[in-house]
Amino acid sequence: MSWGMIYLIANYWAIAFWLLLAFAPRGPRILSAVLYAGVFLLCLAYTILIAGFLTGGIDPGGAGGDFMSLEGVMKLFAAPGGATLGWIHYLAFDLFTGLWIARDADNKGFGRIAQLPVLFLTLMAGPVGLFLWLIVRERRARKRANAG
Repeated sequence: MSWGMIYLIANYWAIAFWLLLAFAPRGPRILSAVLYAGVFLLCLAYTILIAGFLTGGIDPGGAGGDFMSLEGVMKLFAAPGGATLGWIHYLAFDLFTGLWIARDADNKGFGRIAQLPVLFLTLMAGPVGLFLWLIVRERRARKRANAG
């Protein structure tokens, strides 16, 4: 299977679970599906691929690339396999972060309309969405503490 195909499968897989997270009713089955069928399988794919790379069984390209220097990482990411590995890494962590944000927002009484921009930012630029959520949730927590 080509790196391009692996990239597409992982990308569409993650998008399907982001759509569930954003628009499906958030019962235990949906949340478990996002965690185990979404995040877990992306993590499994990454683990298999990175283990293959680190043991020499899989060559992602990017000759001379490594994780020990910026130049080495740039070489890895310049190759299709390295970029695919990095992308699956982002997909898994961003989806997990989105799941945590959605659960936390539900528990704090935020409606879906308020959650959607944060989830979208987390999908598109993970740390930006998480940063925004941490600010918003802190303000809500302070309001509740001051009211009580």
